[in-house]
Amino acid sequence: MIEDTPAKKELAAIKGTKDILPSEAGAWQKAESVARRTFELYGYRELRAPVFEATELFEKGTGATSDVVVKEMYTFTDKGGRSIPLRPEYTPSVVRAIIEHRLDLQPEPLRYYYMGPMFRYDKPQKGRYRQFHQIDIEVFGEKDPAIDAEIIEMAHALLTGLGVVETKTLINSVGCKACRPGYHDALRAAAETKREVLCSDCHRKIDANPLRIFDCKVETCREAAAAFPRITDYLCEECRDHFLKFRSCLDLFGIPYEVDPRLVRGLDYYTKTAFEIVTTRLGAQNAICGGGRYDDMMKEFGGPDICGIGFAMGMERLLAVTNLTGEPRKFLYFAHLGEEAARATMILARRFRQAGIECLLEFRSRGLKAHLGRASKLGASWVLIVGDNELRTGRYPLKEMASGRQTEGTADDIIGAVRGDS
Repeated sequence: MIEDTPAKKELAAIKGTKDILPSEAGAWQKAESVARRTFELYGYRELRAPVFEATELFEKGTGATSDVVVKEMYTFTDKGGRSIPLRPEYTPSVVRAIIEHRLDLQPEPLRYYYMGPMFRYDKPQKGRYRQFHQIDIEVFGEKDPAIDAEIIEMAHALLTGLGVVETKTLINSVGCKACRPGYHDALRAAAETKREVLCSDCHRKIDANPLRIFDCKVETCREAAAAFPRITDYLCEECRDHFLKFRSCLDLFGIPYEVDPRLVRGLDYYTKTAFEIVTTRLGAQNAICGGGRYDDMMKEFGGPDICGIGFAMGMERLLAVTNLTGEPRKFLYFAHLGEEAARATMILARRFRQAGIECLLEFRSRGLKAHLGRASKLGASWVLIVGDNELRTGRYPLKEMASGRQTEGTADDIIGAVRGDS
């Protein structure tokens, strides 16, 4: 038994991070492939932004009172003395990219998707790590509530493609700058009457942003918040009309939903539509997709006055509720016998790979029996035997591992047989 030495512990992955091993990577690749295919059917294109940005970007975009900025950002000072956080989410980076590159002046629709790691210093829990991964989409410049419904329909299409079942769609309207101040006043007054049962963090939120009280996971706070005023009772005419049209479009798609007036999402920038898709298979942390509208963000960043909406899906949570596995790998294993055969096999493997065949050539001297055992252990689909006799004749035995059937042919014959050429 090997003891855990200090050196060994030091080399362990940092708490809240996780290695994605080759045995798991296939499921990730499959999920990403289904996502790309789905989004591109709706006219979205991939955008890749940096992993770190300026701290001000997230303070301005995500919201100075949000838990992400107040408690969860991984921020450090670089050698130039600049405050740099690892990105906790993607939307502010996309807004910055649109403004910086004036993408709003291009003819293409402002519809983007992206995938990658995010970073938040939060308590690790099932399906959520401190380095976690998201699949996100954004749409800018489209005001019609039909797009709100369409992105939810697209999210359902993706979940269906991934085999996710047992979901429920929750929706709400969080109002806008015109109607939210009145709601804030009513909510703050209600929270003050329950101050003694609210946690210390919610005491801070009463003054900073009372909407954030609905994010609290403390049971006494959740019980108190259940009796607070509903934002849907304070909507202005524009927000009320938008919400009604949004719901009628969901009805048109035949998507069942539930209005949850406590749903505010965890970020300060949302306006009007907010939504989550939840599953019954993850316990308390049950949201697998969430998003909403942020009509003021672009303008507040100094860009054009265009609205936006989007959603994010956590990869770890998605994979926890799917049965995805990687595609079975088919590859050819080379059993080379002798030094000359090993060198010749290097050229053969190159030729086969150029023909689109995955090949495994291990640079170890083995006998034929050992080669076949190794190929079986690795799950090779075929074994090509290369020895002195094969080099002289130019004909090679090919063994199909599943059936045990063996054929013989030239290199071109073998390429055709492996590729299934008719």
